[in-house]
Amino acid sequence: MRLYHCKDARSLRPLWTLEEMELDYELINMEFPPRATYPGYLDLNPLGTVPTFYDGGQFMSESSGICHYIVSKYGPTEIALTPEEPQYGEYLNWLYMSDATLTFPQTLVLRYSTLEKEDRRIPQVVQDYSIWYLSRLRFVETTLADREFLLGERFTIADIAVGYALFLGTRLGLRDRYKPHCNRYLQTLTDRPAFKSARNKQLSLTPIST
Repeated sequence: MRLYHCKDARSLRPLWTLEEMELDYELINMEFPPRATYPGYLDLNPLGTVPTFYDGGQFMSESSGICHYIVSKYGPTEIALTPEEPQYGEYLNWLYMSDATLTFPQTLVLRYSTLEKEDRRIPQVVQDYSIWYLSRLRFVETTLADREFLLGERFTIADIAVGYALFLGTRLGLRDRYKPHCNRYLQTLTDRPAFKSARNKQLSLTPIST
């Protein structure tokens, strides 16, 4: 397995998953945006997005989907649910909600507050999509009122996928608007050894094999 990754980008989701499962993989750290900074990147991933993941001849580019692939192919693992388990539908719903509902508005906040040139930044977009993201966190907040993790007492890749969105929110200056359960949950997730290990492996631009 080979993962092409940029620091704290959505590729942190599969990187964290690989670390939780203690699997062997190669990590290629790149400067953002890789389509402009990593020669030949568009040949690897015609979308030019991050992550890019290869497992043999299998190509993938969606971070939550890669997490799902890894646990399904290289499990069984406690961080994945199977179709026979009662909460399987809830598990999948959180996994796909993480990007479609939570990370999507954050990408607009990031683009129009930071990534665009000064004259192309749009404060109204930043404000509107910050509110959109925070309003959708209400479901996370209420779910966590009586649970340690999204599915109860069991940590899964659903927590990796949703937890990354909360983590990205801190980079966007939104954490001071998180409610108590989301703040507690994010702290629990970022204290996990595998999360810390994944972030430490971002520090070198030399390929890392584990």
